[in-house]
Amino acid sequence: MKIAMISLFANPLVADGSGHSVHVAELARELGREGHHVTVYIRRQDSEARDKVRLGPGVTVEQVTAGPTRRLGADEVLAHVAEFGRHLARRWEDTRPDVVHAFFWTSGLAALSGAKDLDIPVVQTYHTLGLEQPRPRAADHTGHVQRIRLEKAIGLTADAVIPTCDAEADQLLRMSVPRSRIEVVPTGVDVDQFTPQGPAYPRGERRRLLVLSDLNEREDVGTAIKALARIPGTELVIAGGPPREELETDEAVHRLTVIAKEAGVADRVTFLGQVEHKNVPRLLRSADVLLTLPWAKTFGMVPLEAMACGVPVVATDVGGNSDSIIENVTGVHVPARRPIEVARRVRTLLADPTQLNALGIAAADRARSRYSWPRVAGETAKVYQKVIERRTLRDAVAELPG
Repeated sequence: MKIAMISLFANPLVADGSGHSVHVAELARELGREGHHVTVYIRRQDSEARDKVRLGPGVTVEQVTAGPTRRLGADEVLAHVAEFGRHLARRWEDTRPDVVHAFFWTSGLAALSGAKDLDIPVVQTYHTLGLEQPRPRAADHTGHVQRIRLEKAIGLTADAVIPTCDAEADQLLRMSVPRSRIEVVPTGVDVDQFTPQGPAYPRGERRRLLVLSDLNEREDVGTAIKALARIPGTELVIAGGPPREELETDEAVHRLTVIAKEAGVADRVTFLGQVEHKNVPRLLRSADVLLTLPWAKTFGMVPLEAMACGVPVVATDVGGNSDSIIENVTGVHVPARRPIEVARRVRTLLADPTQLNALGIAAADRARSRYSWPRVAGETAKVYQKVIERRTLRDAVAELPG
């Protein structure tokens, strides 16, 4: 198949470890390895960047100029979606893809705009939904409501919607997206890169808890810090957020540092800042347990990477965590915003090396068998084939006489 991917928000060329960027890049690469021809269209953020970049065999990234050539927030991107869509329509008149796959809601708007007069089926992956976001400040309320309205319109217009977990599928049903158009396909993990065997970051004698997060409030890193106060002899390493050189001036890091001081654990909490994705496996292998404690739906890639490295996961039962983590088999679920309960479950795990080892072995097995990119890409390609066949059948019926 000739596949067009649209990613206005996440850049697959940037190795910042963000789940959305990794998802787009790895899915495109795997589809290319399977013989498909993939073009990923992104919004140009650097005026010096090349127009086309080869991402892998059969995969090209094309940079589209739409708006200023700098990084923009989702709300700022919205003003340039129409321009991006017009570029796609012109491009596809000459080189028509068989199917278009959009990632995030602004990409969905651009994809539908570019494909509408060309009879090209469109598949949508949201990654996150406006309905799942925290209630915004009054000044941002109008934009939030607009996003929810547009996300629903995209879901009702696209030929198929691919949520990455069952919880998101339920949300789509509540948005009135027809069940027949919803195909759950999880995000994946590179099981060749993320393995239990391999080099690990150095560590001292303390047991190590690890958090990988962009430090937004929804991810609730504060609960992990508060739990640490009840887990003696243990350190908490927090990776993610700003580059290391910006840690001292970052608002989120300052907020979490205050929490650590108030909890009396500042000497046992380490902030690493942004970690390149290629270095994440070594960091994971150095941990006894990964903590991921969001109180709202999460994308779910970090727990999968930990599982693939044989690291047990303690996670809240939301979003992708609900699907990937099997209670007391690959990890444990804990209630959101309950540091005392988190501490109790972690202490129990650390006190039982046999169980900890068993959880790690089962986690790695599950990651390899269910979440490898070849399997995820294969399931995604089946969705593409289904919408292509459905569109072909519809057009054939429309041409019947009478």
